Amino acid sequence: RGKDEKYKVRMPKLRTVREHKDKRKSIDDVERNIFKFKKSVEEKSKKMDKEEKIFRETFMYDKEIRVLARAVAERSVPSQRRVDLPLTAGEQLDVIDAVQGHAVICRNAQGRYGYVLVEHLNFR
Repeated sequence: RGKDEKYKVRMPKLRTVREHKDKRKSIDDVERNIFKFKKSVEEKSKKMDKEEKIFRETFMYDKEIRVLARAVAERSVPSQRRVDLPLTAGEQLDVIDAVQGHAVICRNAQGRYGYVLVEHLNFR
């Protein structure tokens, strides 16, 4: 080594924290994120419309879809048939219609519809 290299102090390369990188984003990047959010909301509404269409065809339901009550699933229950709605414990459901004596038609947060037994629900 030469004399100059012997006394040269090596400084470690500092890495920036991810939060600081976010602060340095330009206004254009922030606007793009807003548009991505709106796009996902539109995609979600399209998916909900698709689920509603499938529900109307499967259940031959031609009435207006109105939420009669809200209920919480007491336990997790897998679906036995295609028309049954699989439940997870603590999931909130919208009760749409009570067509059979021991079952009601419900909608979950993802927009899926199906039959749920009343004994699995907790009405508040």
